[in-house]
Amino acid sequence: MTGYGRAIAGIGIRTLTVQVRSVNRKMLDLAIKLPSEWEELETAISERVRGCTARGKVQVDFELSSGSGTAMPVWDDAAIGDALDRLSNLAAQRGIPFTPSPELLWSIANAQRRIEEAPPVEQVREQVIAALDTALADFVAMRAREGSTLLVDLMERIGSLANHVGEIAVRAPKVTSHYREQLLQRLRQAGLELELNDERVLREIALFADRCDLSEELTRFGSHLDQLKALLNTDGEMGRKAEFILQEMGREANTMGSKSNDHAISRAVIELKNELEKIREQIANVE
Repeated sequence: MTGYGRAIAGIGIRTLTVQVRSVNRKMLDLAIKLPSEWEELETAISERVRGCTARGKVQVDFELSSGSGTAMPVWDDAAIGDALDRLSNLAAQRGIPFTPSPELLWSIANAQRRIEEAPPVEQVREQVIAALDTALADFVAMRAREGSTLLVDLMERIGSLANHVGEIAVRAPKVTSHYREQLLQRLRQAGLELELNDERVLREIALFADRCDLSEELTRFGSHLDQLKALLNTDGEMGRKAEFILQEMGREANTMGSKSNDHAISRAVIELKNELEKIREQIANVE
């Protein structure tokens, strides 16, 4: 599931911005970016993120900036002076007048500047973790809102599955009688006037009825459908469980499609499989 959370905290005279982003992915792919001075916090950060999500490509960024929102530069006065001295000596060796301009000074200063180091981790540990927790709370809340919308869509699709299964259940008992009428018609067209109670006709009809009986598949599919609805209405991890149930439902749909010798049932099975695939795509994003 997608999600975003952000938190801002003061670290001395500087500002810490924590951002947590995620996009859909079946497994958890976590990346953490923070100042090198705080690397020992990576394990604690990872544990907190993993406690909030088990899926998705998650990026956690810690950005430390000045009050103006940009990285705070630190001028290296010694390095700037050394660069000016070297330029002055070089100019003197070649007899070139050397009068540094403000533009040259600014250019050298920018080339020699460095970013101020982050405060020691011992001083800011609690503040950093607190800011992370705030960002994670926003992140989880956004994913919860998306999850609620997704749940509505999934329940509608489950209702569609139930309708298609109902169509098959109504049509299935009529398949054998329809086949019987077709068989007798073909026999008459072939000039074979056989009675309905002829042993050979009865045997053929019985074999056909056995081959196209969908009662077991319909029962199992209905049971899986109930399990899926119950799972979606419970708290906790559901993604992998739902994927397994959908896999079993797909198998039952395939069996019904291969056993049915009826156009109406075949069309309903196609709709079943199409709806199952859409649900499977959605479930892949759900924890």
